[in-house]
Amino acid sequence: MSTNMAASCSLVCCGEERDSDKAVIVRFSNGRVKNADKLDLMMYKNADDSNPRKRSRRILAAETHRLSYVGNNFGAGSMKCNSLCKYYVGVLNRQSMQMEVHSAQIFNMQPIVPGETQAAKPQDTIMTYRDKVDSLIEAFGTNKQKRALSSRRLNQVGSDTLHQAVANAANSVIDQKGLEALQQEVADSEAQGDLALHLPPCNANADKPESVYLFDHLLSPAEFGALEQAGSKMAELTSEKLLKMRDGGGFLCVLKLLENMPSVEGEARDKTTRCAFYLLMLLKLAQQRSITKKFGQEEGCPRIIQNKLLRTFTVETFNNGRVQNIVSASMRAKLAAYSLALLLHVSHMTADLTLLHRDLGITEARMIEVAKSMGLTLNKQPQVKAEEAALQDTNRQASLVLPLIKYNQFMERRKRKKMH
Repeated sequence: MSTNMAASCSLVCCGEERDSDKAVIVRFSNGRVKNADKLDLMMYKNADDSNPRKRSRRILAAETHRLSYVGNNFGAGSMKCNSLCKYYVGVLNRQSMQMEVHSAQIFNMQPIVPGETQAAKPQDTIMTYRDKVDSLIEAFGTNKQKRALSSRRLNQVGSDTLHQAVANAANSVIDQKGLEALQQEVADSEAQGDLALHLPPCNANADKPESVYLFDHLLSPAEFGALEQAGSKMAELTSEKLLKMRDGGGFLCVLKLLENMPSVEGEARDKTTRCAFYLLMLLKLAQQRSITKKFGQEEGCPRIIQNKLLRTFTVETFNNGRVQNIVSASMRAKLAAYSLALLLHVSHMTADLTLLHRDLGITEARMIEVAKSMGLTLNKQPQVKAEEAALQDTNRQASLVLPLIKYNQFMERRKRKKMH
């Protein structure tokens, strides 16, 4: 391109394109094509549009006067660079001097020789020792041996049929739910999720409580900055509105933060209001099962926070041809851990576990298990009389005190019955 052309040329980005609209870059594995204009190209797409895993599969066929070529973007013969990188092609319109930038994918074309078949392997014709013995029994065995052979073969056929039926059922379930969702359900059912995998990053050797679970690991600076407008709306709530929210069944953890936030404008008040809004989103997410892309729009949740919630606290599952985001049992435990760490930062390293487990919709035992996994100090419920219980705060509290506490985990052991 000349200097004058480059100076007057402008780029036009076509945005996100569907797989069917992507440009195609073709490379041939056995050399270069001299007359590319004479190639007869044909693109085929997968007919199963309802399956997101097969929707983007394409097969490209090319015909020349000598050979036929085939390439695809899936399977063992596909190029891995399509999943690792993004490629773009620029098309210059010489009349408007605008270059349109299209996304592209690369196809590796392999030659196909007509009539070529795979030769049978020599080991396919070799009989095993069991097959030789069975052949001898069929030819020279007694009636008893022949009946035993027939019975064993019938059992083998029935076993193969059963295995095939189980395999077909398993493949059907995998196609409906998705492999990742099934693995997540297995992990949830076996151990209700390993809590150590769902806790915030922890620095057990920190010299101060604020550095054990860093605030930037809960909310990055960019995410915290995006909550400015949402936090200002939380700060504008009056006492009457907060009381109305409490009577309407609002989240008590959020209301307690807003009622006890600093009255003077400053950094502490601003941090409390922003964290209160983020905590509200975490608690609402924990109350739902299936999450849509519109989650949080009514509350004015920023897009960066929506993406963080879906990416961090949900798992993708495949159901009826659609990919859905769900909050599994292990993700609910992860929400509890991150909500607890957030409360510690805005409540002087002390959090109310009773209010939090009620807002999250989990049991108190599960909440205590999360707090113990985080190494927090738990205070015991005071022993008071029934008439004094209403006058005292009997909620269970958790505090972050250095050094962290390591609790012993007791595993249940089933007693084995003695064999007589």
